[in-house]
Amino acid sequence: MQVLLARLACPVYHCFHAIKIKKNYLPLCAIRWSSTSVVPRITTHYTVYPRDQDKRWEGVNMERFAEEADVVIVGAGPAGLSAAARLKQLAAQHEKDIRVCLVEKAAQIGAHTLSGACLDPRALQELFPDWKEKGAPLNTPVTEDRFGILTEKYRIPVPILPGLPMNNHGNYIVRLGHLVSWMGEQAEALGVEVYPGYAAAEVLFHEDGSVKGIATNDVGIQKDGAPKTTFERGLELHAKVTIFAEGCHGHLAKQLYRKFDLRANCEPQTYGIGLKESIPKLTFPGGLLIGCSPGFMNVPKIKGTHTAMKSGILAAESIFNQLTNENLQSKTIGLDVTEYEDNLKKSWVWKELYSVRNIRPSCHSILGVYGGMIYTGIFYWIFRGMEPWTLKHKGSDSDKLKPAKDCTPIEYPKPDGQISFDLLSSVALSGTNHEHDQPAHLTLKDDSVPVNRNLSIYDGPEQRFCPAGVYEFVPVEQGDGFRLQINAQNCVHCKTCDIKDPSQNINWVVPEGGGGPAYNGM
Repeated sequence: MQVLLARLACPVYHCFHAIKIKKNYLPLCAIRWSSTSVVPRITTHYTVYPRDQDKRWEGVNMERFAEEADVVIVGAGPAGLSAAARLKQLAAQHEKDIRVCLVEKAAQIGAHTLSGACLDPRALQELFPDWKEKGAPLNTPVTEDRFGILTEKYRIPVPILPGLPMNNHGNYIVRLGHLVSWMGEQAEALGVEVYPGYAAAEVLFHEDGSVKGIATNDVGIQKDGAPKTTFERGLELHAKVTIFAEGCHGHLAKQLYRKFDLRANCEPQTYGIGLKESIPKLTFPGGLLIGCSPGFMNVPKIKGTHTAMKSGILAAESIFNQLTNENLQSKTIGLDVTEYEDNLKKSWVWKELYSVRNIRPSCHSILGVYGGMIYTGIFYWIFRGMEPWTLKHKGSDSDKLKPAKDCTPIEYPKPDGQISFDLLSSVALSGTNHEHDQPAHLTLKDDSVPVNRNLSIYDGPEQRFCPAGVYEFVPVEQGDGFRLQINAQNCVHCKTCDIKDPSQNINWVVPEGGGGPAYNGM
């Protein structure tokens, strides 16, 4: 029997017991010295338990193959595909040879895109003026708008005045996943190298600190963190500029926020499932942020696809100017494309978002939701958003949760199977699937926090805020109390847990490429 000591993010020592099996060490449980209770080991991911401290990885070949490109794009959503397509359009127009590689964690382009969107086609028109001839799946134009407030029994109609952002004249009802799939076909036809099923797991850096590129995730790892016989190291993709278009709350973007202090001069982002906003610094040496990762949501319009696409277009144009600048072509370190943020602030995207900057904060002020709606109508319709002030958000989403003792439990009616449905039935419809025998990609900085803090103070919110039933508190096998069980195979990649956890103890990282939902056809 061996005893290993490790110190985690929480400054409390843990003791790991292991048994030796064929020269490998299999961790079984963790015991907190500050109490007599046993804390079952939940997290086995290498981002929490480094492999160089795990004897099971001794002798494993960790060398990665590297590819060179001019631009690498992380994420094949509307923004990433817009940037990729625009770069190749410009390259063809100016007869330049630019290699653009795009990686996407979904097995198929569009498979992780869930939205029955009402699309403003403005950016699409700029990117593909002949989108109708090319067969873009925009088949249902909006013919009528109805806006209302729903109470428990009634619907209160609210008039949509001319010029308000809720007016959808000229927009289209689309299945966004189908549009993304179509955009992927256009990007490939232009010469973009698209790699579905490859999840970007790590940001790579030059010695000077600028971004060098990304590495895709390793495959062939057991659930307990040990290598399988099929283990393969991920691929490195190096580029002069790396575009991060991961979508909402991107796990690589979170690292970049910290490293380059990109959120130093902006308020915290706020979220609903499917909604997100506030905007950080967008550029840094070797890379930039586009789309829903930094947040380009027009809240009253309830639209962000057109602004995300335009951010990708502007990023591509700014990058192209630097890539074709003779004074910069020989640089080997990452390019800092500050021109992108300047161009964005000169575009219709900035004008549109600036005019609605106070609407979301107003609903969280003393005005409340209804007062915020009145405020919106007055200042947007009459003054077109030209208020001389900017309201502030108050704290992040994870700060808003109240202790259970200060709340009254809500008894929700059981799903009726017609209008409302249970979680697991809905997860089944999403086609979500992950390789079961891999470390859970929902990692915990400290395995003791879910029970000792979240359950004891907040009554285990993990089991309520997850829309896919990933988290469960189940009785321990022996003795009293509960333990957290993570059903990672159910994860639909919404990242609500990472955002809403009151302890900020959950860190969502990418699973093996190709895993997750398969929304196509829904």
